[in-house]
Amino acid sequence: MGQGATGLAGVLSLAGALPAGTPQLLDAGHTLPPGGDALSHARGLDCWEVWKHNSSEWCHFIRSNPDCRLDGGFLDYLDGVFCVFPPRVLPLAVTLYALWLLYLFIILGVTAEKFFCPNLSAISTNLKLSHNVAGVTFLAFGNGAPDVFSAVVAFSDPRTAGLAIGAVFGAGVFVTTVVAGGIALVKPFTAASRPFLRDVIFYMVAVFLTFVILYLGRIRLGEALGYLGLYVFYVLAVVLCTWIHRRQRGDGLAPPGAWEPEMPTDVEEPEPSSTSSGDYGEEYRPLLPSRETSLRILASALNPLDCRRWRRKPWYWRLFKAFRVPVELLLLLTVPVVDPDKDDLNWRRPLNCLHILTSPLLCILTLKSGAYGLYQIQGVFPVWALVTLVASALALIIFITTSNEEPPKYHCVFAFLGFLASTMWINAAATELVNILRTLGIIFQLSNTVLGLTLLAWGNSIGDTFSDLTMARQGYPRMAFSACFGGIIFNILVGVGLGCLLQMSSSQPLVKLEPDSSLVWVLAGALGLSLAFSLVTVPAQCFQLGKAYGLCLIAYYLLFLCLALLTEFRVIHFPAP
Repeated sequence: MGQGATGLAGVLSLAGALPAGTPQLLDAGHTLPPGGDALSHARGLDCWEVWKHNSSEWCHFIRSNPDCRLDGGFLDYLDGVFCVFPPRVLPLAVTLYALWLLYLFIILGVTAEKFFCPNLSAISTNLKLSHNVAGVTFLAFGNGAPDVFSAVVAFSDPRTAGLAIGAVFGAGVFVTTVVAGGIALVKPFTAASRPFLRDVIFYMVAVFLTFVILYLGRIRLGEALGYLGLYVFYVLAVVLCTWIHRRQRGDGLAPPGAWEPEMPTDVEEPEPSSTSSGDYGEEYRPLLPSRETSLRILASALNPLDCRRWRRKPWYWRLFKAFRVPVELLLLLTVPVVDPDKDDLNWRRPLNCLHILTSPLLCILTLKSGAYGLYQIQGVFPVWALVTLVASALALIIFITTSNEEPPKYHCVFAFLGFLASTMWINAAATELVNILRTLGIIFQLSNTVLGLTLLAWGNSIGDTFSDLTMARQGYPRMAFSACFGGIIFNILVGVGLGCLLQMSSSQPLVKLEPDSSLVWVLAGALGLSLAFSLVTVPAQCFQLGKAYGLCLIAYYLLFLCLALLTEFRVIHFPAP
């Protein structure tokens, strides 16, 4: 821990190997005898100890040390980098892992944006939830799904719990400083007073509770339920405040959308564009409607590219889209999407019948990394084959009893199926994400906390950053600013509460949370200080936020990041509490 320079030097030297007869040091200052005796001590050692062995012993150390086993996931990244790749091409392995890490973030973003959120919206519509309740429950869950699933996966292993803490706190600092400051720089505005004060106070309470459980080193069942209960109380507070606000305004405006709680009445509406996005397709529509064949409907539904849009976009958009196409194609094959805004509810009979087969197969083959799907009933018949038979029969029945033009009455069930399938996709990607981050931490000898507050926090927050800044540029800075605080409240309360609750059992109703470095306290202090700064300065400016406020927040984040990295590399020492 905290030996990032040592690990980095080891990678750049391609091996970091010691001569065969060189004594090797342990953390406590003891030496191991030269030669093969080092391997006899491998069991039970921290996985970072791999760098203290000769390169010829790396593979044996990784495979024989229990601490080097990655829980869950389809790929063993540690075995790959230390056993499959020769020591001389270790930088190539690290480069490939970094590219795969970026692609995992793309998978998380595409799944949440195009499949998870739309199905949650359809479910909330079918349940007839109000906009405000849907906004702070289903929409918040959709936007925070990558963060929450990453936290749940990280909390499942005590060795990676630091990733969850670092990501929760790191994303909090990033969103409340860089994103909020960027909004103020892009479009100075007057913040909505009551939603801002409510969200900041709730978030400060959540951060304080997390600080307390980290100080105690454990979280019990009642405390985990308290996190979820606090979020329920927050939802009720949002609904009550919105109802009071609308009563005071005399219901002069329509209820606010799910993403815009309590939007003030003096919001400047952006001028409508002279050409709507739908106008581009008018000239391509046939004069007389024609019935399409099932095969053509299937081919059209599985096409992730819009040729007319492709021609209008710049080269960098096309390049990014080319990377997304394989993911989108797999998601289209396995995840149904119900769209309440369309007349046909996005009913595609051939594809939806195919989903009856592919979605259950996806669920059982990704649950516990396929352990349940590959299980053989009576040692003869695999579970995946049984699911295939049952799902194929059901898909055939639905195909025969429905038509291409009219969605069936039970079409809303596909929203729940799509929700479940997209959840499994996000969970699988989050598992791989946590495992590869732990592997990079071992390679570079970085603590889980610093990986969480940097790579994991940035990756999970990049989508919110672009969407909030785009919303501000389009003339809705208040909405974007409210989203900064509302989303991270869900992430910390549900991420920590649910993540710890799922790891508890009747025999052990607690989860140990032991900070892996003093960096955790730097994180907690920085987040609390940034919230206190906003709580004092925003009302002092009469809620008028300009470029000076934005620059202060961004400068604060850069200062915090420098302090965190200096603490990680032990240039600065902080006494542990």
